[in-house]
Amino acid sequence: MESALEEIEFLTLSPNRVRILSLLATEPHTRRELVAETGASQPTLSRVLSDFEERNWITRENSDYTATATGRLVANGFGELLSVIETEAKLRPVVRWLPADVLTFDLSHLAEATITMPTQVRPNAPVKRVVSLLSNASDVRIVSYAFNEQSLAVVQKRTGAGDQQFKGVFSKSAIDALADDSQLRMRLEALMATEGVEIRMTDDDLPLAATIADEAVHLFLRDDSGLVQAALDTDDAVVRTWADELFTEQWEAAEPVTLGEH
Repeated sequence: MESALEEIEFLTLSPNRVRILSLLATEPHTRRELVAETGASQPTLSRVLSDFEERNWITRENSDYTATATGRLVANGFGELLSVIETEAKLRPVVRWLPADVLTFDLSHLAEATITMPTQVRPNAPVKRVVSLLSNASDVRIVSYAFNEQSLAVVQKRTGAGDQQFKGVFSKSAIDALADDSQLRMRLEALMATEGVEIRMTDDDLPLAATIADEAVHLFLRDDSGLVQAALDTDDAVVRTWADELFTEQWEAAEPVTLGEH
């Protein structure tokens, strides 16, 4: 293990080493091409190539340098490690609110996710983010413990114009909250009467709010008191499959909403 850590340290001490090995693992390069792509000086490049040759990570044929099989192994493995560390750093501010027991996919699939957090000047930023996605989506499915007024308004407008198909599974408490407000109840009734809209409700305690808007998946991240602390959205295919399965599971277990009971 100590030897492996020494090799990792060898690479991490020089961004040029990482970049050059990555380039050579992709395709052959001449010295001139490596200098042009990395900005490394000729003396630095010579040292790096010499170190790599000593480790049998690269080979030379005429003026071209290319990675060996083990060189590609190291380059690919180190690239994966860098991706993991970059993803962890990205998720670090919100990890305490991630429902890890529900997010059954590998968190590496959140590497390209957009994270939106409230700020002093934009305290409602997470909600505005999902509203933006809803405003441009033609197919929307939601599993949620809440249905905020802004989202309701956008969905009502889009479905009423025939620009959106909508299915939602909401907790009973979310439906009750709308039904107890006369204006919101009327808007919910109008939405439910719209073609292309289906809404169900569940007595289960939904662990998160997930929206599938076309290819994007949006999650609200809340703290133990139920306050939204961040929003996360991604179009990663694995996350989309997870969200599809979550929605289907909740949809099949839920019941149609009958507002007369509220």
